[in-house]
Amino acid sequence: MSTHVIEYEAVVLPEWIDSNGHLNLAYYVVIFDLATDAFYDALGIGNAYREETGNSCFTAETHTVYEREVHVGDKVLVRCWLLGADSKRLHYFHEMFHVESGDRAAVQELMALHIDMSVRRVAPYPPDRQAMLADAVAKYAPAELPKGAGRRIGMPGK
Repeated sequence: MSTHVIEYEAVVLPEWIDSNGHLNLAYYVVIFDLATDAFYDALGIGNAYREETGNSCFTAETHTVYEREVHVGDKVLVRCWLLGADSKRLHYFHEMFHVESGDRAAVQELMALHIDMSVRRVAPYPPDRQAMLADAVAKYAPAELPKGAGRRIGMPGK
């Protein structure tokens, strides 16, 4: 049975609250982005990898769904799931939960591209990283997609 790669915790700061009295949508993305940094580090493609190889990952696409309000001082937990990888792409999914209640607050699905920073173009992962990511997919990819993964935006019934 597969599991998420890592968990990342954060506390909602007062400056992240919008005029509706809840976490502003941009700060959900900030929390997810901080979780992505930890996720990349856990997979061996984070900041140390960039410094060592001159390669990085750029997010090419995201889809965020907001399910429950989050308020100032709330502690949230993000679970990061690895859905797939190939020679140039990484597909992953974040779930954000209220720590206290356990309720899911939001999800974000992402596709990242591997980038050669010297030319700032998409390039294949080096063979060692491709092998490592293939092993990680085998270990972590869920048998069933987390609820909300693969969802598209559209009007109901269309």
